[in-house]
Amino acid sequence: MNENVVDGTAEAGDGDEPAEGRAGESRGAAAPLLVLRKIVQILDAFSIESSELGLQQITRATGLPASTCQRLVRNMVAEGFLDRVDDRYRIGMGLVQRAAPGTFGLDLVALSRPVLQALRDETGETACLYVRSGPYRTIVALAESRHPVMRLFVVGMVMPLHAGSAGKVLMAWDPTARKEAVGHGLGRFTDHTVVDIDVLTAQLADVRDAGFAASFEERDAGAASISAPVFGLSGELVAALGIGAPLQRLNPVDVDRLAPVVVDAAADASRRLGYRADLHAAVERTG
Repeated sequence: MNENVVDGTAEAGDGDEPAEGRAGESRGAAAPLLVLRKIVQILDAFSIESSELGLQQITRATGLPASTCQRLVRNMVAEGFLDRVDDRYRIGMGLVQRAAPGTFGLDLVALSRPVLQALRDETGETACLYVRSGPYRTIVALAESRHPVMRLFVVGMVMPLHAGSAGKVLMAWDPTARKEAVGHGLGRFTDHTVVDIDVLTAQLADVRDAGFAASFEERDAGAASISAPVFGLSGELVAALGIGAPLQRLNPVDVDRLAPVVVDAAADASRRLGYRADLHAAVERTG
């Protein structure tokens, strides 16, 4: 990483901070921590709704001095923490790639990887594993399609719950997820995004009855997906597993053919995590 970011010396002497702050930064270990805090402030300025920002917007969102913000943003672009297109910035692919190894130690990811690869091979489409964080879902593992034309997915990609089949699976089996999504607001991404709470509630009931969710152009035009739930040892919902593809290869007429394949893959992932559907059903019957 650029030494100006690491050692904090530029931050300690640029005149942007009050004297007591500069004195504190000169004491050694405090300097890198202060700089890291500012980097986190810059990263936190980005969100699903504000995925691309100009430098002035970042400065306003962080409250950092303009010269400090400009220098840190420039260094973060150089290190891949941010990507720049014209005068706009977004979270960098370099940061996503650095974060990806952190998922490899998870049992969920490790045990699901063969399932994702098998699902990709059987359907020909990109297979993804999603977990929930608040009103969002995040891809923690995937097996990428070999088609030259494909939907773009990357590990670490964050998406809203209410737009897309994986999010609807997470909401259908987890009332807390639905509550957080509704509380956050049902933003519209395309003409097909469901933004009516009553319609969403009815859809989630259908998803739970069917055992899977299918969505078409809810988050991106020309894109579709099918997802199913993955359960843990004690029967709790732990993830959603599914496929995503361009609409020309995955449309409503394909659901009857592909949904059972996705459901079977999710069931296989659940079994690998120790879930026993027969035992769980017996426990539910006996109360």
